[in-house]
Parts: sequence; C-alpha cells; structure tokens
Amino acid sequence: MPEDFERVTEEPVPDSATQYMVRMRDGIRLATDVYLPRDGRPAEAVLVRLPYDKNSRYVFFRWVAEIFTRRGYAMVVQDVRGKFRSEGDTIGFVGEANDGYDTIDWIIAQPWSNGVVGMFGDSYYGFTQWAAVSSGHPALRAIVPRVTSTELLVRPHAQGTVRDVPWLVHADYVSHYWADKYIYARELNWNLRPLTEVFEDLFRALGVRSAAYDVSVPHFVPLPIYPDGHPFDARPVPVLHAVGWFDNLSIVAMRDYVALSRRPGWAASQYLTADSVDHENYHLSHAPIAEENDHGVNDGALDRMLLLYTEPALDFFDVFLKGIRDASTLPRVSWHLGHGGYHQSASWPPPGAREQHLYLSGIAGAAVTDGRLSADAPREEQAGEWLYDPEDMIVSSVPNSFAFLHEFPDESATARRPDVLSFVTDPDTRPIDLAGPVDLLVTVTSTAPSTYLFAKLLDEAPDGTARLIVRGQGELDDVSGSAQARIEMGHTGYRLRPGHRFRLNVASSDFPEFMRHPGTGENPWLATKTKQSTQQLISRPDAPAALRLTVLGET
Repeated sequence: MPEDFERVTEEPVPDSATQYMVRMRDGIRLATDVYLPRDGRPAEAVLVRLPYDKNSRYVFFRWVAEIFTRRGYAMVVQDVRGKFRSEGDTIGFVGEANDGYDTIDWIIAQPWSNGVVGMFGDSYYGFTQWAAVSSGHPALRAIVPRVTSTELLVRPHAQGTVRDVPWLVHADYVSHYWADKYIYARELNWNLRPLTEVFEDLFRALGVRSAAYDVSVPHFVPLPIYPDGHPFDARPVPVLHAVGWFDNLSIVAMRDYVALSRRPGWAASQYLTADSVDHENYHLSHAPIAEENDHGVNDGALDRMLLLYTEPALDFFDVFLKGIRDASTLPRVSWHLGHGGYHQSASWPPPGAREQHLYLSGIAGAAVTDGRLSADAPREEQAGEWLYDPEDMIVSSVPNSFAFLHEFPDESATARRPDVLSFVTDPDTRPIDLAGPVDLLVTVTSTAPSTYLFAKLLDEAPDGTARLIVRGQGELDDVSGSAQARIEMGHTGYRLRPGHRFRLNVASSDFPEFMRHPGTGENPWLATKTKQSTQQLISRPDAPAALRLTVLGET
C-alpha cells in the first residue's frame, strides 16, 4: 500500500563546504558544515543552527555562505540534535542552549577561527540564537534573530484577562517537523473529533510520533529550554531584531524587541530592521507572488531576495564582530513603509508618530451593514451581537500562514458573513501612514464561559477588494461586560493610499490556523461536542470601543 505522505530527506553536502561531526558534552555528534573565506586567514565565524536540513534549497545556505565568505566571514551551519545528519533523540527545543554553547566552544578552537562568533537565522534558527545567548558563552558577540521569538515554546502569553488563542499551526509544525530526523508533509483531516484525533491520525499514518507535540497537547508541559535562565537575564549582546510586518510571528517578535529596548544593560545595543515581508521572506511589493518573483522555485528571484536578506546582517556584523565600522554608521531602526519605501529612524515608533483612536460606531447593525470607524468618541452606550457557531467557522484566509504574501488574498467576502462585525472609515484624499503598534480596545460579553476574539485591519481599495494590514486575537476570560480588553494587533509600517479606506472585521473564529472554541468550558483539544454562543460588543462613553493606531504626521 503506497504511503499517503511525503518524507523529506537530506540533500548532498555542497563542494564548497566541509562537513564535521562535532561532539557535544554528552557524546552526541552534530553534523556541521564549514564554509571558509578564500584568503585563508583566521576569521570571525557566523553560526547557524537549524532543523530543516542544512543543505536544503529551502534554507539556501549554500548561497548565503557565498555572500558571507566574500565579506570575510567563516559560515558554520549545523543540523540540530536529532535532525537529518545529526545524532541524538528528536525532541526539539530542549538542549539547544547547551548544544549552542558546545558548538561555539568547538568553533573557537579551530585554526580558521579568530575566537569571535556571531549567530544568524530565521524562525527556529532564530530561537537557537536566543538559546545560545542564555548559555552565556563569552565568544558570542552579536546575534541577528529573524522572524522569531524567545517564546516559541513557552506557556501562552497572558495580559490581564486576555490570553493568546491556541495556535494550531504550532501543533501542525511540531507534528510534521519533529516526529523524527526527517520532515513530513501530509494533509490533516480537520473534521476528526476531538482535535487530538487529527494528529493521532497523522502519527498512525507516519508510523512515528512527535515528542514536541506530546508536551504541548492536550496540556502544556513546561520544558527546561533555558536551563541557565532566560536569555534576557544573560550577559547582554548586541541584537539586530529582523521582523516582518506580515510574519505570523510578528507580534511575539516585536515583544522581544520592545522588552529589550527598555531593559537596562540591553537597550543601548538593540537594533531593529523591519520589512514588509512574511515568514518566508515574500515581499509586499510582489504580492501575490508570480513565478518570476518566487524565490522558492526561481533562482533569479532567490538572488534578488538574498540581497535584502543578508545585507543588514553583514553591516551589523561588520560593526560588532569585525569592528571595521563604527556603530554610529548603523541606523538604530531601518523599516519599510508598505507602499511607501524604506526609512531609517532613531527609534521605534519613529519620531513624529502619534496615537490616534478610531471609534467603533453603528455597532448594533454591524453584522448586517457596515459600522463606522470615526474620530468621534461615543456619547452613549452602543451594543451589537453576533452568533458564534463552532460548526460553521470562518475558514482561515490562507492554508499556509507562513507564506501569507504568496497568496495575499482578497478578504472582502468575510465582512458579509452574519457572524462578523465590520466597520469602515470614509476614503481619504490623503495618504495615512501607520508606523507603530495597533490595538483594539473592546468590551465583550458571551453566553459561553469564555470566547475567542479575532480582529483584522484591512486595506479596502476603491474596487472593493480588501487585504490584510495587521491582525490580532485573544481569548477573553472575563466575558461579564465589566472589563475592557486590549487585543494586541502587532506593529506595522503601512501606507493607506488615497482613495482607500480602513476596514476592521471582528469575529470569533479563524480555523484551522487557530483553535476552535467548543463554546463550552471543556479543554478544546478534548471536546467532542460543541455549543453555539452569542457574543456582544459594547461601547460606553467611559470605555469606548476603539481601534488605537500609531500614525505618522498630522492626524
């Protein structure tokens, strides 16, 4: 019987690299490629530790290494423990701090190393940088974590009565990528109940299961991913935070940047580069992505993308690893304004940015016709309601949120659903530039014990098409109507062009990217029965429902 899944195995080590099996403190050996500059002199090393096959085209390090070695850096790329050519159990997350420390120790003992090490990379290989920072190795002098966070495997974030909605993408990821040393691709059957059965069905098909999944579902089990303490409590190192406005990890990535920018000892060496890209480095200027601009399949597009991908990091390392440039030559913040080009500023939000509120009105009819977003605060209480049906949820706008801009869909149809409250501004004759955080302030009641709230801010064009600017979501534990909640929608740099208008959609589902709320008090992973619930959004003069924007220029 043929297998109904794809198994991704290792690709050949390129001729430009030399592979070593580097021994860790417990005797496990990790497969490690070394690319050296041509001059043969001891050099600063840039380390990358990843689980996606160090030699795959997907991570394109053969091409990246050519760029780094031309600038005089040794590049070291390693399969993490339990993945592809490396030995050890496939667990994920656990062990990265110690393995990072031991790998740096090995690097500085090599004749081609001058004893200075930096780290670079995206997503999980951004997390391995934070893990190495937590270990406190003195040779680690600077890091460039891209589209990532220190929070990749921690208890869901909570602020007051608002918690992160469980992200089903995480369970999908750890089940397909961390079952064993390879990567698997197989469609999930989201119709199975309970939700745990969706993944049990996958593991039965694969014949293996994921330890990282088992410590996440159906109950979160804390793991010692930072055995020496949280990275923020370690010896400070210069950090270039590389963030994508359309990245599905942008909210948690910006939490790291904001926290360290305010932390004594760290603040002076925090830098930010933010672009209008998603997790897979697709750019707004090309979205939706045609084949000629798809770096996933087109080598010419890859060459163009790698310039944006590597240049900020190389300039940063020239300052903090090589010391051949002064720190004053680096912009503290380099950011892209969607539809408005690249900018530099001394801080984020940039000087001149100010807070602006757009208040939700016409709430009672917003599930039938458009409500309004306006600068006028409400003078009396307003309320509107919508029905949440766990058997008729809003389908997530793209099947792969990591490559959101690859499709960059028109989301105008969602506003016409009866389980969505939708609000719009009037079109403006002037551009409106967003540069900073966006939040939604709302008071919500529910007939369920708790509720999920999803908010999307869209750019609606004159032809009626509507595409995402930012989004946020939260689980509201207090649904009594007595407390106002803040839904964190992340940061952005985005120009709303003349003739366009803002549209805000508020709903209770976004499946299967996010968890289905059963409408009951049961663990949503284990629930087999669901119950409809009625949500009500309330705006009062003393607690107005509002979209809080950060706007550049006059308001």
